[in-house]
Amino acid sequence: MTTDHFAGDPRTNRERMLAGDLYIADDPDNAARAARAVRLAAEFERAFVRDDGTAVSWLAQLVGHLGKDAFVKPPLRVDYGEHITIGARTFVNFNLTALDVAPIVIGEDCQIGPNVQLLTPTHPIDPQTRRDKLEAARPIALGDNVWLGGGVIVCPGVTIGSDSVIGAGSVVTRDIPAGVVAVGNPARALRRI
Repeated sequence: MTTDHFAGDPRTNRERMLAGDLYIADDPDNAARAARAVRLAAEFERAFVRDDGTAVSWLAQLVGHLGKDAFVKPPLRVDYGEHITIGARTFVNFNLTALDVAPIVIGEDCQIGPNVQLLTPTHPIDPQTRRDKLEAARPIALGDNVWLGGGVIVCPGVTIGSDSVIGAGSVVTRDIPAGVVAVGNPARALRRI
C-alpha cells in the first residue's frame, strides 16, 4: 500500500521543492527545466571549445546570475542552473557539480578548484520514505573570497563564511565561519587566517 504523503497539500512537487519541503522529483516542469539545463551546459561547453566568444552568453542563460568577470571552465553539471548565483570575479575550475535543487550562492572573488561538488539535495533516512522517492534540499552559500580546494564536497545546508579556505578533498558537513582554514572529513576549522 502506497502512502499519500501529500494528502491535503494542493502544491505541485516543484512548489514543494522550491519551499524546501519533501517532494517527489516527477514534476513535468522540473523535468523540462532539467532538460533545458543539460542543453545549455552542452552549448556552453561547445562554445568554450570553439572559442567563438559565445560561451559567456550560454553560461549566463544557464545560471540564475553570473557576476561581472566571473569565469567558469567547463564541464559544468547542474540540476537546473537557474538556482545558482556566481559572484563577480569568481573563478570556477573544470568539472563543478552544482546540484541546485535549492539555491546555491557563490560570492564574489571566490576560487573553486577542480572537481568540486556543491550538493543541496537531501534524502530521508527512513527507508520507506526514501523508497517512496521523497527528497528535499537545503541551500548552500559561500561568502566572498572563499577558496575551495580541488575535490571539496559541500553538503546540503552549509554556509561558508567570507575569506575562508577549505582544503582539497575536504567534506564540509557543517557551517564554517569567516576567515578560517578548514580541512578534513568532516571539515573542521584548524586556524584563523
